[in-house]
Amino acid sequence: MTDISRYFDWAATSPSDPAILRDALEKTLSNWGNPSSSHKAGKDARDFFEEARNLCAKTLNVKPETIFFTSGGTESDQIALLSVLNKPVKGKVLVSSIEHPAIREQANALTKCGWEVISLKADKLGIITPETVAKALVENPETHLVCIMAVNNETGIIQPVKEIADVITEKSKGRRKPKFHVDCVQAAGKIPLDISYPGIDSAAFSAHKICGPRGIGILYLKDKESSESFLKGGGQEKGIRSGTENVFGAVAFSKVLEKYFISGTNTEAENHFVSMGASTDSFIEKLSSLKGCTIVPEGRLETENRKLFSPYVVQAAFKNIPGQVMLRALDAKGFCISTGSACSNKKANRPVLEAMQVPADIRETAVRFSFGPLTKAEDVDALFEAVKEVNGMFNK
Repeated sequence: MTDISRYFDWAATSPSDPAILRDALEKTLSNWGNPSSSHKAGKDARDFFEEARNLCAKTLNVKPETIFFTSGGTESDQIALLSVLNKPVKGKVLVSSIEHPAIREQANALTKCGWEVISLKADKLGIITPETVAKALVENPETHLVCIMAVNNETGIIQPVKEIADVITEKSKGRRKPKFHVDCVQAAGKIPLDISYPGIDSAAFSAHKICGPRGIGILYLKDKESSESFLKGGGQEKGIRSGTENVFGAVAFSKVLEKYFISGTNTEAENHFVSMGASTDSFIEKLSSLKGCTIVPEGRLETENRKLFSPYVVQAAFKNIPGQVMLRALDAKGFCISTGSACSNKKANRPVLEAMQVPADIRETAVRFSFGPLTKAEDVDALFEAVKEVNGMFNK
C-alpha cells in the first residue's frame, strides 16, 4: 500500500477519503432504487440523489438546477464541446494551447465535423491573457465557444478566468455572445474558485481529484435552456447526461466537495491552501539551488509571479536526467511523481510545454510534483531530500 506521505501525484488522482466513501456507500445501500423510477424505492433514491445535488450547489454557490452529474471531468468537458454540433451553422471554437487532452483532443475531433478550432497562444508563464482572447474574438466573429482551463494540470498556472469572462462579454456587445467553458478539474480544492461569476457559462469538475471516487463528475451549466447535449438517451439529468444515475458517486462527491473546496467559509481548506503556499515556495527555492535544476516556467521564481500559480502543482527539469529516469529513481525510494498528465504519460511529446515555448531539452527532463489537502510540510521536505540525492548522482 502506498504511503500517502510519499505520494506526490495528486494531479493524476487522489487517495479517497475513506470515511466519506464508506458513509456514502452505506447510505446508498439503503437507497438502492433507480432514481428515475416512480415507485417508493425510486423516489427514496431520487430524494437522496437530489440532496447530493443541493449540497454541491451550496458548496459551489450556484443554483441546484445548474448542477448535472456526469461520469467525470472528461465527459463534462465533452458535453460542453459537443454541444456546438447542435448549431444549425458551423463556426469556430477558441481553445487555449495548454488544455488537458479532454478538451484538446475533443476539440481537434470537431474539425472533422467542419468546425474550425483556433488555438489561443500562451505566454512563457503559460497564461492566456485577456488581450489574446479579445484579439481572437475580433478576428473570429463566428466563434461559438471559448474553452480555457482554470488551473493547468502540468504547471499549476492559474488563468485569469474572470478577466477573460469580462472580455468575452465586452467584445460580444451587440451580437451573440460565445459560450465560455472552464475546466475546473485541477482548480477545485486547489485554489479559491467562483464559477458563479457573470460570463462563465459552464464548468467541469471531477471527484477523484479531491479525495472522491472515480467515475463521477459535475457539469455546471448556468443556463440549461440555451444548451443542448449532442448525445441522446433516456433523458436523465434533464437530457444533458442520459444514463442511470450514479447515486453513490454523487453523494460521495457532494461530501468531498464540501470538505475540501476552498472558500471563505471553509476554514480548514483555506488554512491548508495558505500553508501549502509557504511549503511550496520553500520547495521551489530549494529545488532551484540544485545544480542543473530548472523550474518550469522559470518565471515562477520571481516573487511577483508566485501567486499566479496553484501551490499544489510544481514542474521542474533536471539536467542529464530524463523525466522517466527521475520518476523511476524516486519510485524506487518510495516516492510517487509523474512526467505530466496521467492521460498522456506514455507519449513522448509534451504539448503544454511546447505551447509555452519551453526548450526541447527542458521538456525531456521535466517532471511534475503535485500535492493535495493531506500533504504536510514535512512530506515535501522529505521529497526534496530524495530529489536532491537523485540529482546529485547525475549533476556533481
